[in-house]
Amino acid sequence: MSEKAGTFVVTSADDDAAVFRDVTDGQVHTLSSNPNVVEREVIDATIEPEPPMDVVWSVVEIEGRRDIEILDSDLSPTKQAREIATEQSVGDVERIERAGTGEIHVISVPPTETAAAAADVVEDLATLERAARLDAVRVEVRSDADNGLLNVRYLPD
Repeated sequence: MSEKAGTFVVTSADDDAAVFRDVTDGQVHTLSSNPNVVEREVIDATIEPEPPMDVVWSVVEIEGRRDIEILDSDLSPTKQAREIATEQSVGDVERIERAGTGEIHVISVPPTETAAAAADVVEDLATLERAARLDAVRVEVRSDADNGLLNVRYLPD
């Protein structure tokens, strides 16, 4: 095996070790030490396996690090999201590219489960990984419980 450069989400970190998950291929890399990272931090780094077994990894270089804010917003879904939702069934997800960069998701959920679904999206590691892949710096989750609608907005700088 050789070095691997990529963008990683720190899925676990303590004083002695850390676990990175590659946001592109989903591969999990256990590090033999903690290079001063914290859980849910996004790291652009080069890592390499440690001999002789090549099962744990070490950091060669950290090129960048960032936190991505994911928040359950008090704002209502956008007009565009509400229009898309009128054509959806419960469980449908529509992905729309934003003008420029970023992405918008419109998700139809049972109205009684809207708040729980919004909380799940905020806490879900997949939301953070997608935001990292899209180079988002903030994710807004807007909801409308009356209509069972989530509007997830992956926002760039």
